[in-house]
Amino acid sequence: MSSESLDDTHVDLEVRKAAVEGKRLDQYVVSRLPELSRSLVQRLIDDGALLVNEGRVKASHKVRPGDRISIDLPRRFSSKPVPQEIPLNILYEDDDIVLLDKQADFIVHPGRGRENWSGTLTNALQHHFDRLSTIGGEARPGIIHRLDRDTTGIMVVAKNDEAHKEIAMQFELRKVHKEYRALCYGAPELDNDIIDRPIGVHPQVREKMAIRNDPAISRSAVTFYEVLERFDGFSFVRLVPKTGRTHQLRVHLSSIGVPIIADKPYAGRSRLCLSELSGQDAEDPEAETPLIERQALHAFRLRFWHPGKKSFMDLSVPLPQDMSQTLEMLREHRSLAK
Repeated sequence: MSSESLDDTHVDLEVRKAAVEGKRLDQYVVSRLPELSRSLVQRLIDDGALLVNEGRVKASHKVRPGDRISIDLPRRFSSKPVPQEIPLNILYEDDDIVLLDKQADFIVHPGRGRENWSGTLTNALQHHFDRLSTIGGEARPGIIHRLDRDTTGIMVVAKNDEAHKEIAMQFELRKVHKEYRALCYGAPELDNDIIDRPIGVHPQVREKMAIRNDPAISRSAVTFYEVLERFDGFSFVRLVPKTGRTHQLRVHLSSIGVPIIADKPYAGRSRLCLSELSGQDAEDPEAETPLIERQALHAFRLRFWHPGKKSFMDLSVPLPQDMSQTLEMLREHRSLAK
């Protein structure tokens, strides 16, 4: 088989170019097989599923011309997701669409790296519904758009291809109205403004995005924001994205100095505890239960034209428990009215 083919569960590669001599094994494999993530390649190496010259090596192994790399892959992520009985919070359903409130720590569909073959929204959809659109391919039945793993809130899913095409076109033409709510460290200087800054892949960390001013490596990104409440050191913000770039809201808020609470990649912190708001030292900081330990971002409202009903759908969902609790504690301990 071709060395770059991923049609089977076994791949053989041969290092031929002298120019790559000395490159780390995990980096070399990802350069040859970009569908695999580096973390997956490292796991395959650790599990003995990736061998060099029929022997086990470390991810840091330096490749040399003539090396033969043998990889046993897990089953393809592009195969049809296995139905799994995962609870869904369904807000609305008819013959064409489903509107649901996505929970935190819930991946929408398997990623490019072939991790996450189970426990995703697509697995849950396969269990709950007999019919879903097929336009997104076998790996993404019904999926029109997505939310990040730890972003909660409203999503629309298509049950048939016609509804999928109509609604996807509205997203593409920016005719879908989306609103988010975010809790942030710090507060914007202005009560409302537009952030118009292009976004591209982070120059050092491939899992992150960043403001990139070079049009060759970035795409335009526009976000309107409005400060709903200001606190001492924090803020509650309404967000209306005009474009739909990966991590757009998280990158844009970070770029103006107000990163989202507990957004580890962009704020550097992965949780917020009550002691940080109250100013009182916890008896045991390590044992203290966090108020929130995922990015405090919620897809609050979605408005679009329903192609079957020939009318607008306009739904909103309240903040999840962790964000509402954090907001309550901000009002109690960080109010500017005191």
